[in-house]
Amino acid sequence: MNKTVFKISQMDCASEEQLIRMKLDGMDEIKNLDFDIPKRTLTLVHSGDSNVIDKLLKELNLGSELVSVAETNDQINIAQNDKKEKKMLWAVLIINFVFFVVEMLFGWISKSMGLIADSLDMLADALVYALSLWAVGASTMRKKRVAKLSGYFQISLAVFGLVEVLRRFLGMESIPVFQTMIIVSFLALIANSVSLYLIQKAKSKEAHMQASSIFTSNDIVINTGVIVAGVLVYLTQSKYPDLVIGIIIFGIVIRGALRILKLAK
Repeated sequence: MNKTVFKISQMDCASEEQLIRMKLDGMDEIKNLDFDIPKRTLTLVHSGDSNVIDKLLKELNLGSELVSVAETNDQINIAQNDKKEKKMLWAVLIINFVFFVVEMLFGWISKSMGLIADSLDMLADALVYALSLWAVGASTMRKKRVAKLSGYFQISLAVFGLVEVLRRFLGMESIPVFQTMIIVSFLALIANSVSLYLIQKAKSKEAHMQASSIFTSNDIVINTGVIVAGVLVYLTQSKYPDLVIGIIIFGIVIRGALRILKLAK
């Protein structure tokens, strides 16, 4: 058996972890996956050549780099508490989907593209968790089919959002309601923090997971960006801070959708 360590520089949160798990799903050679998100490392125990795994990880464009390969005689306990993991995934899925609806609704009411874009980012995370749940016991072909549909759905929404941003740049749209932007984004930030806490708690008994908070993920940065945009809307009395953050987030959503589409190949 081999113990191989990868450095994955763009593995910021559980979404990237689930993408990696889905990418490597079905490889009988892999006996154990050990993720350390704060350190952005993945340790695998497997048989066979590590080059195949290295190639698959590089296809995700997450900055994967092979660090070390060594033989190991460690006894791996591959029995996992699937029920607990499913319960955690359902919890974060529901949280993300609920805030997708909330942010989309209040985004249209307040005329904030930042909130609308952030809602799509929440939807993107919800789809990743849904795909993870769907993949349990599913065939590889069905999993890839669902991944493809989800990826195209996200891209379609993001492109529609970018077109709407452009229209608002050129049009005479009213200034978004900055109070709604700040309040709803702050609540979304709390929701993301709760999701990350649940994920961390589910792994807290595993040896590889250190007791540390993961509040530097893309979702937290995005929520903070919308809050800052809301403050700038208030200070400048301009719609442009909201539109700029909307463009940035739509770009992030498209990048995530393209990663999901890679799983369908």
